Amino acid sequence: MQNAVEISKILSANDIGLTGAHQAGMHVPKSPQIMSFFPSLNTKTLNPRQTLSFLDTDGITFWEFVFIYYNNKFFGGTRNEYRLTWMTKYLKAQGAQVGDEVCLSKDVHGGLHIKCLNKTAIQEDDVLKLSGGWKVISIKTR
Repeated sequence: MQNAVEISKILSANDIGLTGAHQAGMHVPKSPQIMSFFPSLNTKTLNPRQTLSFLDTDGITFWEFVFIYYNNKFFGGTRNEYRLTWMTKYLKAQGAQVGDEVCLSKDVHGGLHIKCLNKTAIQEDDVLKLSGGWKVISIKTR
């Protein structure tokens, strides 16, 4: 039996490219609850990555993002962080603003889904809040 999982992140200015920072994409915390959503990457190779295809709420459009572990700290560099990149086109298409919420979900068949909620539509339910604006919305066994 597989789990259906949904995680989300409140978008920051850096996430939507307003700060001019050089970091690409959304930082993904190393929290086991968030990391369990993403595929395992081979940490013994430099900057391992995997392309993920998310179905939009229209049920037709797929968006490809790259989940990457910038691990050059273990290869003579300084970075040791996970990111979800290649999101710029999606965020622009959604008109994403600071404070909006991006929700990523995985259905019981492993299919990935994405939606962007305008900050006026966000309602706080009984959720586990994590640092960095990420939270686990639900974990359901079906």
